Amino acid sequence: MLSLIFAHPYPDRSRAGRRLFDAATALPNVEARSLYDLYPDFGIDVAAEQDALRRADAVVWQHPMYWYSVPGLLKHWFDKVLTRGFAYGGATAALRDKRCLWVVTTGGDESAFRPDGMHAHELSAFVPHVRQTAEFCGMHWEEPIVVHAAHRIDDAALDHAASRYRDRLTALLDTMNETAKETSS
Repeated sequence: MLSLIFAHPYPDRSRAGRRLFDAATALPNVEARSLYDLYPDFGIDVAAEQDALRRADAVVWQHPMYWYSVPGLLKHWFDKVLTRGFAYGGATAALRDKRCLWVVTTGGDESAFRPDGMHAHELSAFVPHVRQTAEFCGMHWEEPIVVHAAHRIDDAALDHAASRYRDRLTALLDTMNETAKETSS
């Protein structure tokens, strides 16, 4: 099973985020957790979130990039849910060996994420803190999916991105199923 943590502050107004979310949730064995729908007051049910992560073989963090990072509620979710004794630390590290896929949308196009672009850095400069969060919890980091210019991407490109996302999740689920079969034999 795959746990999809969707953190968009305006999920109903996000054309790209919603299309990606819908592509992912159409697959079997995907449990979606839309944080801003579940916790509009930021009152996270830590036990429910940790239970969802325990059930998962892989975790997806999908969100728009906000000031080169994650939206506020996802950061709060990290702080509240990924605690010592649950997500890391000793034999109780519930996330150890699970796969983690980061799916991020940006407002800028790809050229904005270059040394001579608006953001003065490659997108890879903004990956380490998210990647380190996963790796600190003992998770296996998957190559991220990035959709640039999310608010103005055309429908054909967005359909292609959604298809690519669905294909990646299908491959990830297939890999998890194969691993489970090998482990049980």
